[in-house]
Amino acid sequence: MAKLRTLSILLSLLVPAHPTRSPDCGGILTPSGLSYLAEVSKAHAEAVLRQDLMSVSQPLPFCTGRNQITSVKVAELSLSLIPDAGLRLSIDVDLGVTPAPSTTKVMRLSILADFHVEMNPEGNLELVTSACKPTVEEMQSTEETERSTPQFSLLRDPGNGGKKICLEVSKLLLSPNERLMSLTAPFPVTPSCQVQYVPLAAPMFSEQGITISLQTTFQVAGMAIPLPISPVPFSMPEPVSSSPSHLTLAFSEHFYTSLFFALEIAGAFNMTIPSPLTTATVAQKITQMGSLFQEEQPVVLQAVFRSSPRVVLEEGKAALKLFLTVHVGTGAPAFQSFLSVNVDMSAGLVLSVASTRMMISAALTTDSLRQDDLLEELFLPPIREAVPAQMNGVLSEGIFLPHISSFTYMDVNIVIHKQDCSVGSEIVTA
Repeated sequence: MAKLRTLSILLSLLVPAHPTRSPDCGGILTPSGLSYLAEVSKAHAEAVLRQDLMSVSQPLPFCTGRNQITSVKVAELSLSLIPDAGLRLSIDVDLGVTPAPSTTKVMRLSILADFHVEMNPEGNLELVTSACKPTVEEMQSTEETERSTPQFSLLRDPGNGGKKICLEVSKLLLSPNERLMSLTAPFPVTPSCQVQYVPLAAPMFSEQGITISLQTTFQVAGMAIPLPISPVPFSMPEPVSSSPSHLTLAFSEHFYTSLFFALEIAGAFNMTIPSPLTTATVAQKITQMGSLFQEEQPVVLQAVFRSSPRVVLEEGKAALKLFLTVHVGTGAPAFQSFLSVNVDMSAGLVLSVASTRMMISAALTTDSLRQDDLLEELFLPPIREAVPAQMNGVLSEGIFLPHISSFTYMDVNIVIHKQDCSVGSEIVTA
């Protein structure tokens, strides 16, 4: 662990003061996803408005004299996209008002508000109100309208009460700024490694949805590590208009290679592999070994990466390329290597999603020991068994996907393309 921390410190010093900012993943919130957010915001908005409008400690907006607001009901709440600009919130609220004892009339508060998203100096995204217009209408109290759909007629501008609501209108949407901040929180990968998704700019708004580009950073032992430079620029794939998904996440091939690079730096894949061999059984095959050991000792293998692992994405499949050096030696009293061999391995990756994590498992497909057949016969079987098991043990908890607090993913569809992987999902409140 001391060597790991020293290496991490040295690597952190290599990180440029202003590293190249280029995306390696991102997401698109579709119009159906926006509709879902509006749906789950309705009850929240009603609770907020009820607290604000029915509070006895505050002046009652929209009321004069002895008028008292006795009920608040959100009749409709919708969110729509404004291409190249932002979002529009439309909300209709029915208010029960008591102007005199035993008398109640219904007024409708309508709010039309436009929002855009900015990036603040700390690098977090903020929802900002661009425009807000509240109006108040009074229901026509006739026997006919009482038996049918209520009809409203314009009563007055809501004045100071409306201004108060407009100042805090964004809080009607499930506290969006707190949730946007949670997007950039660091998430654990292993006890010594964390991942963080950093927005590179404010999201783009179009008829297809809200698109955000993200850059992944990894910290090892609390320090950022420099990642390999992607040979291929990444851009978000075009959204599929017929997709029922609320959200589409996309990850570049470079994202996965960076993940395994970070785990390598963290030492997660360094492994000691027991073997059934002893120095005596090895000496039977390699006669030169007989003179090295006076007594028979168990043979131990230690595997390290001689080159960083690499992930290759092709249509419908993902593969992990491993380049190992395996030191062969004895472990008593301390490990002493008497032979080193190079091993190349390829494992197929199986990707799935559980809640807000991408689960990754490896299944060995090919391997080769870059020396001769005799060494391969001796040492490859325990390596072939141990390496995938170590990989899957490290990856068993998965890696957190970009997400905001209190939401999770379900009905996930993963599609692997050449050089990128798309994750289509519905979002639900956790």
